[in-house]
Amino acid sequence: QVQLVESGGGLVQAGGSLRLSCAASGRTFSSYSMGWFRQASGLEREFVAAISWSNNIYYADSVKGRFTISRDNAKNTAYLQMNSLKPEDTAVYYCAATKTIILLTRKSSYGYWGQGTQVTVSS
Repeated sequence: QVQLVESGGGLVQAGGSLRLSCAASGRTFSSYSMGWFRQASGLEREFVAAISWSNNIYYADSVKGRFTISRDNAKNTAYLQMNSLKPEDTAVYYCAATKTIILLTRKSSYGYWGQGTQVTVSS
């Protein structure tokens, strides 16, 4: 079992930056792969980025080159550094955890989800 709590969301102007954090409970964080997803109003939840427990990293094409996912196993925390933000990045951002190392771009691969944090990018 793992519980996830996101933080770091907020309102930012286009071109600005935010860093989201996902704090995980438990002592086995290093054995989980972590993902970030987002859901804009009226749309499906979509994949943003993932980092496996072996540090393989994946990004959605829409954020490649602008967002960076990382993890600090000593702090039981995953991060999403978001730079050059655009209004279309506005969404609720969720972190998720899974024991698997494959298919990390799929929502169905994850068994644990945080409550989400709102990111709003103004033009």
